[in-house]
Amino acid sequence: MRYAVVIEKAGDGYSGYVPDLPGCVAAGETVEAVKAELAEAIPFHLEGMGKDGPLAVPESVVGWVEV
Repeated sequence: MRYAVVIEKAGDGYSGYVPDLPGCVAAGETVEAVKAELAEAIPFHLEGMGKDGPLAVPESVVGWVEV
């Protein structure tokens, strides 16, 4: 499965979250570090969610708007 992630500048580093997985967050010094952290956090988060019921299916849509 593929989950959309949002990564934002936060102070001297970056933070990221997964819109379809509330509470699944990560932080790091670089965008690449946050992506790596989220790649580890997502399966862990899904494992925990699986104990409480059905897994969250990815539903968020990622796109760009030009202005």
